[in-house]
Amino acid sequence: MQKVMMLNGSPHERGCTYTALTIVAEELERQGVESEIIWLGNGPVRSCTGCGGCRRSGNDRCVFGDDGVAEIAERLKGGAGYVFGAPVHYASPNGAAVAALDRIFCSAGRYMQFKPAACVVSARRAGTTASYDVLNKYIGINNMIAVPSTYWNMVHGNTPEEVMRDGEGVSVMRAVGSNMAWLLKLLDSAKGTPLERPVLIPKEKTNFIR
Repeated sequence: MQKVMMLNGSPHERGCTYTALTIVAEELERQGVESEIIWLGNGPVRSCTGCGGCRRSGNDRCVFGDDGVAEIAERLKGGAGYVFGAPVHYASPNGAAVAALDRIFCSAGRYMQFKPAACVVSARRAGTTASYDVLNKYIGINNMIAVPSTYWNMVHGNTPEEVMRDGEGVSVMRAVGSNMAWLLKLLDSAKGTPLERPVLIPKEKTNFIR
């Protein structure tokens, strides 16, 4: 079984978002699943320009190579499952995380299809559900399997110590890890059988204006 790859989209390497991801990682480890947390960093991140260069390159690699996102996308391609984490900034995921995920899914999305994924958000107080909705749209558009939990995947706190005192948030993160491990084992047992992948229905693109 391969690793679960986790993206820490926070500008703080070991802040609240990282703390939430470590709780997921600890539960995965308890159930025999490896994981790795990749930090996006705290520098500027280019947004996706929709240039299509990644598709024309022949290697599905983003043409922008000056902010580390292309390298992160390459590392994510080999994951068995995914957790995308971001803090709440102004009632939505922080801009760098959104910009990075736009480019990651544009260039490497096909490598993540039919794999389990979860999104987690951290906030001092509010904006969590709106941010959670934004992040889940990446999973929903990419034929991925959304990992369930016992509540929406969020933690509250202004510091890692406060996050650890959010008892419900901690239990939700543990449930994400447990359910991720379960799904990965189910998918592993289906390898080599007709259940390994669903029948892929081609996307038909239409416009509202004719």
